[in-house]
Amino acid sequence: MLALTSMALAVLTLLPAPASAATPVYTMTAFTNSSESNMYVYQSYDGTHYGLMKGPAYTPPSGLIRDPSILRHTDGVYYVTYTTNWDGNTIGFAKSTDRVNWTFMQNVTLPTANLQNTWAPEWFKDSDGSINIIVSLRTTGTSNFTPHVIKALNTSLTAWSSPVPLSGLGPNYIDTFIVKLGSTYHAFTKNETSKYIEYATASSLTGPYTFKGTGDWAGWGNWVEGPALIQLDNGSWRILFDGYSSGKYYYSDSANTFASWSAKKELPSLTGFVRHLTVLKEPGQAGDIRRLQSFNFPDRYARHYNYQARIEANVSPVEDSRFRIVPGLADGNSAVSFESVNLPGYFLRHSNYVLVLARNDGTDQFKQDATFRDVAGLANPAWTSYQSYNVPGSYIRHSNYTLRIDPINSSTGQSDATFKEVSP
Repeated sequence: MLALTSMALAVLTLLPAPASAATPVYTMTAFTNSSESNMYVYQSYDGTHYGLMKGPAYTPPSGLIRDPSILRHTDGVYYVTYTTNWDGNTIGFAKSTDRVNWTFMQNVTLPTANLQNTWAPEWFKDSDGSINIIVSLRTTGTSNFTPHVIKALNTSLTAWSSPVPLSGLGPNYIDTFIVKLGSTYHAFTKNETSKYIEYATASSLTGPYTFKGTGDWAGWGNWVEGPALIQLDNGSWRILFDGYSSGKYYYSDSANTFASWSAKKELPSLTGFVRHLTVLKEPGQAGDIRRLQSFNFPDRYARHYNYQARIEANVSPVEDSRFRIVPGLADGNSAVSFESVNLPGYFLRHSNYVLVLARNDGTDQFKQDATFRDVAGLANPAWTSYQSYNVPGSYIRHSNYTLRIDPINSSTGQSDATFKEVSP
């Protein structure tokens, strides 16, 4: 038996409820530099750091899967539409219930005479609930791409209207992405002649659009394409785009409704690999994003470093110390697990009593090793301690700044095993 104090024994009956706040979930679909025939799916909790859910996650029965755009429909099912080939008159469709396993639906032929190229279909859900796709079409010549819109004619997204051009966006504009704010449609589109992403607005989806930003208006430079936008939790907007000539992938933020933008930054870890992607943001999964502050070294926080867990002051990058505290993988009612924010899908688990950050392999052993009962702090009941789920006499503690699980039988151990969950 452990030589615990009466306070430590009592905390076993004081089980705080597991984290239950909703963390937004960002789902990214992309093709890659290594393959135009495979789609990869990533997930993020902050809109910046993405972890691989599955790759390849989908390969169409024929042709390519360039420029995959993702939508969650009112039926709860996820759909992607994508470019099927460099030349031709079709766009492709696939669907999924879990974002990981995808099923081919169909290729849809667009009834446009002399259609040579059908590129970069992007979903657009209008405020009236209608489902649309913005797609770049070229009929003849080498410089007359024009954005068009097609509208779903049924709820199963299997029948579509004929393409209608977006007035004012042409000639020679591709990769058009539209968001609607209030009664205004905002279009971000690549000028295929100058290779800049430009910006236009309209009061109707089909236009006419008036350009508000042309050339290098946002400071992103040229030879960039495939703009995709999401709104972050703080209300600002983020644009992601493919720097295809430099082999990089970038993002930039605007806090004033597209009037100005931050300097472009490379998308962490995925730059140089992913190509022309879109991101779907949804109200999220249970779990609070927190940092774990040490009780007896209050300037130090739990972090991962080279997949090892430790406490450290002045954590850099600070994202290494941010975890989603989620309902326990092995017991979602009375325990928690710790998922890395900047490596989604990776959790703290014990291995030979040492805490490491590892990808969830779905096994029962992993789930148990990565689950901890959160109890009143052993050194201070206003703080929190974490008892191992499958080694119940041991708690997460730091020893020489390394995180591990151990039995606690001293006041020093109690302090080492006590943490505060603080805002990130």
